[in-house]
Amino acid sequence: MRRTPYFYLQLAFTLLVCSFLLVPVFMSIVAGLTENFFVGVKSGFTVRWIGVVWELYAPTIFRSMYIALATLAVTLVIGVPAAYVLAKRPGMMTRLIEEFLVLPVAIPGLAIALALIITYGGFRDFRTSWGFILVGHVLYTLPFMVRSVLAVLSSFNFRVLEESAASLGAGFWRRFFGIVLPNARSGVVAGALTVVTLSIGEFNLTWMLHTPETMTLPVGLADSYASMRLEIGSAYTLVFFIMITPLLVALQRYGVRSNRTRKDA
Repeated sequence: MRRTPYFYLQLAFTLLVCSFLLVPVFMSIVAGLTENFFVGVKSGFTVRWIGVVWELYAPTIFRSMYIALATLAVTLVIGVPAAYVLAKRPGMMTRLIEEFLVLPVAIPGLAIALALIITYGGFRDFRTSWGFILVGHVLYTLPFMVRSVLAVLSSFNFRVLEESAASLGAGFWRRFFGIVLPNARSGVVAGALTVVTLSIGEFNLTWMLHTPETMTLPVGLADSYASMRLEIGSAYTLVFFIMITPLLVALQRYGVRSNRTRKDA
C-alpha cells in the first residue's frame, strides 16, 4: 500500500512527541549511571550511585513495597464486596454511592492528607506509624479497585447465574467464591495491578503523612534530589523504574488480553 505524505507527517509528529517524553527519562537514567553527569559520559559509567541509594534508602524501598501490598489487601477486602453490592443493586442510590467513592480521586492528595491529620493526628502512635500512610493510600486507590470490578460485573448478568446456583442449593459464600469471583477475575487482577502501581508511586498524600521513620520511596526520591548529588537522585529514579516498569507492563499486557477475551466472547 502506498503511503501518503500525510502518513509520514503523522509519523514524524508521533516520534517527536515520544522523543519529548522519553528523552528526559533517558537522561535521568544516564545521570544515574554516570560517574559525573556534569563532565558527561566521558567520565565513565558506574553503578556506585545505585549502591549509595541502596545503602541510604533501602528501608524506604521495602516500606513502599509492604505498604503497597497492605493497601492491596485492604482494597481487595473492601473493594470487591462493595463492587458486588453495587452491581447487584443498580439504581440511583447506587450511582450516588459510586460517585461518592470516586471523590478521593478528584480531591487533591494534599487536601485529603490535611483532613486525615486534622481528624486523626492527635493519636500520636497512629500518626507516627506506617498505618497512617496506609489509610491515605486506601482512600486514594479504593475507587480504582471498585470501578474495575464493577465494570466487569456490570458487563454480564451474573444474577442469573447466582439464581441458578441458588436453585441447586448453593449457599451465599459458595455462590460468591464459586461464581462471582471467578467471573470478575479480570477486573480484580486489573484493579490489583492498578492499586499496587499507584500505591508505590504515590507522593502527594505520603509527603504530608510521612515522618522521618515512615519515609517511602517517592518521598525518599524527592529527599535525595533535594539533599544529595544529582547522580544519587537519578540512581534513585532508576531504582524506581526497575520496580514500577514490570507492574506497568503487566497491567498493559493484561488489559490487551482482557480486551481480546471480550471480543472472542
